Amino acid sequence: MNTVNPVSPAVDRIRAFLADHDPPTPCLVIDIDTVLDNYRSLAEAFPGARIQYAVKANPAGAVLRALVGEGAAFDVASPAEIRRCLAAGARPQSVSYGNPIKKPADIAFAHSAGVDEFCFDSLADLENIAEHAPGARVLARLAVDGPESATPFGHKFGCDAEEAAELLSRAGHLGLRPTGLSFHVGSQQLDPGAWELAIGAAAKVFEASSAGGTALRSLNIGGGFGVDYRAAAPSPHEYAASVLPALRSHFECPPELVLEPGRAIVGAAGLIRGEVVLVANRRGEAERRWVYLDIGRYNGLAETENEAIAYQLEVVEDHPEPDGPVIIAGPTCDGDDVLYQRTPYRLPLSLRPGDQIDILATGAYTASYSSIAFNGIEPLRTYCVSEGRLISAE
Repeated sequence: MNTVNPVSPAVDRIRAFLADHDPPTPCLVIDIDTVLDNYRSLAEAFPGARIQYAVKANPAGAVLRALVGEGAAFDVASPAEIRRCLAAGARPQSVSYGNPIKKPADIAFAHSAGVDEFCFDSLADLENIAEHAPGARVLARLAVDGPESATPFGHKFGCDAEEAAELLSRAGHLGLRPTGLSFHVGSQQLDPGAWELAIGAAAKVFEASSAGGTALRSLNIGGGFGVDYRAAAPSPHEYAASVLPALRSHFECPPELVLEPGRAIVGAAGLIRGEVVLVANRRGEAERRWVYLDIGRYNGLAETENEAIAYQLEVVEDHPEPDGPVIIAGPTCDGDDVLYQRTPYRLPLSLRPGDQIDILATGAYTASYSSIAFNGIEPLRTYCVSEGRLISAE
């Protein structure tokens, strides 16, 4: 069964909904009450911080509307995400365009929609912002290492400290309002100390900018706060116990703090119910049992690439002992659609096609990663529930 953690109230509520409605699989169910609980836990752990939900984690309208009601802000990566936030009732001033890779037309659209804050990490993007969003507030994205994260960002994003200070100074000359820095220590970062080094580097940029006549006031420490999969993640308060002292240590007057959680807000709020399509014993150097599900890397479980995220699986039907090792794969004709063959998973030997399997803590980066129609498979259906009652379906 691979169960590490006790079943949460969210799982109980979602399973009650599934028992009453029996939707076709695969499907994702999001418990909105847990979304709100997670947001409130972060707000309590980081008092006074601006919490910008990373919309890319799960852009379901019900999720966005619930967070708007809590007064959340939003981190977006595209015009489509801006439209979704505004349609959910978010104020344009609560939306921050955090993606440093964007077309001039995207910047112009955001500016016309009232979005006033942009992140950049190159001179080219900064000049595009100056041209298409004149007078906007801008933050430079600092390159940092996050070696303990499940999915590090590598060298795709960010500039070094010296370049960040230079670009922020340049922003002022271009008529923009340089307000601060952002960084990200990697997704599913399980080391609360990972923020210490990045905060120290950011403090030096603040000092250099101040000496050059540019006063910065905001520090966006990104997301990366983990959730429980097969292994436990630190709690929001455990992250805060490392981050907040680091801010006080490196800054004489700590800046305005911004967080961009996605996974930490919506991850544990979701459950995917899938179905066994086939069980096959493959002969080779050693006989291996393969279990093929109706959900794989291309219709919701993209984060199993390189087995980075090891989801917790639970078979819905009762099966007698014993169980045995398995390789778990998706339903498509693509050879890369294999979920787990190195990470040890065990499932009942009596498992049969048609048996249902729940994949826990799948609220983040599942529906939003699902392909449109690879192999003709429909995008992952999403149902949002509150107090066990359906409030939306997408």
